[in-house]
Amino acid sequence: MDPFDAGAGGLLKQPKSVWATAGASVVAFMGIGLVDPILPSIASGLNASASQVSLLFTSYFLITAIAMLVTGFVSSRIGGKRTLLLGLALVVVFAGLSGTSGSVGELVGFRAGWGLGNALFVSTALAVIVGAAAGGSAAAILLYESALGLGMACGPLLGALLGDASWRYPFFGTAFLMAVGFLCIAVFLREQPKPARKTSLLDPVKALGHGGLASAAISAFFYNYTFFTVLAFTPFVLNMSPYRSGAVFFAWGVLLAVFSVIVAPRLQKRFGSLKVLGGSLVLLAADVLVLGYGDHTTAVVCTILSGAFIGVNNTVYTELALGVSDAPRPVASAGYNFVRWFAAAAAPFFAPKIEEWTDLHIPFVVAAVTAVLGAVVVVVRRKALTHEAEELEPGHATEDSVTVFAG
Repeated sequence: MDPFDAGAGGLLKQPKSVWATAGASVVAFMGIGLVDPILPSIASGLNASASQVSLLFTSYFLITAIAMLVTGFVSSRIGGKRTLLLGLALVVVFAGLSGTSGSVGELVGFRAGWGLGNALFVSTALAVIVGAAAGGSAAAILLYESALGLGMACGPLLGALLGDASWRYPFFGTAFLMAVGFLCIAVFLREQPKPARKTSLLDPVKALGHGGLASAAISAFFYNYTFFTVLAFTPFVLNMSPYRSGAVFFAWGVLLAVFSVIVAPRLQKRFGSLKVLGGSLVLLAADVLVLGYGDHTTAVVCTILSGAFIGVNNTVYTELALGVSDAPRPVASAGYNFVRWFAAAAAPFFAPKIEEWTDLHIPFVVAAVTAVLGAVVVVVRRKALTHEAEELEPGHATEDSVTVFAG
């Protein structure tokens, strides 16, 4: 069945509960890139350095990583709908508080609370969409990935539009949109049945004992360091107005969405998942290296172009995590995310520090090296990954693939 078919079970023919959850997912993913265009404005407004402001990402993703051990524990006990509403409520509160911050320390702390709420929401949203969607998991996964791409594209745009007046407004705007999402889910989404087995806090860690899953997680760890060097450090390098920076990262997000949802599955079908992933990681390494040493125009072009490679990588890594382990997929993917999000926390902290210790180019050299390391892990551990990668149908996942955050 064509998931884009507008007939019964197609992507465009979904219950209100699915659209409500998908819409809230768009806003949740917007929160990741929201601060990109306003990072220099925040630094100026709070009299903070680039390394201090970059902690907005570090605190957010550090809590997100740790929360991966908690989300399954919570949702298996209180149910999917209540977990979504809890996550949304936390985002509304902490996004609103972020806009009132009087110091960079306060803002970093509020972003940590925001990260907890976002982790509870996004790790449960796919499960809810799959459970409520018409047409099976193919349409549900495609809808979820589309929400991811749209959110990553629109986040910088919203940050630019609202942040041009004040860096505080994007935070208030996000709180308002998430409050609308809270109301929509409360009204339109029915409670989902609780899992037959409750998830313990250590189950995701135990799942990493599987060699294939551990390999995918380690490779994704290196890749995520590169990804978030681009996302969190490049705005300081470009040093543009919120509007111009927002336009750059909007174009970046559009490429990410197109290559994630449309291009990656076709490449996988033709060349195989591991070849596509290894090649894309090497191309990403070359791209960030040119970004770091090129002139301003080259840096803008390479920033936008990186969205294509990141989109491909996100899709392939997600599907590897869904198919590589013999553990229950919600548990396995929680363990996978637990590992890789630590790199998303590390990169925004270390990239500006490395610049302070050396020069502007070296953070991108390090990012290029980590992308290559991710590819090396794929090549060296291909035997642990090949069987599952060949069996997994590109662009599809089974209905118990419920906790992978493909961003």
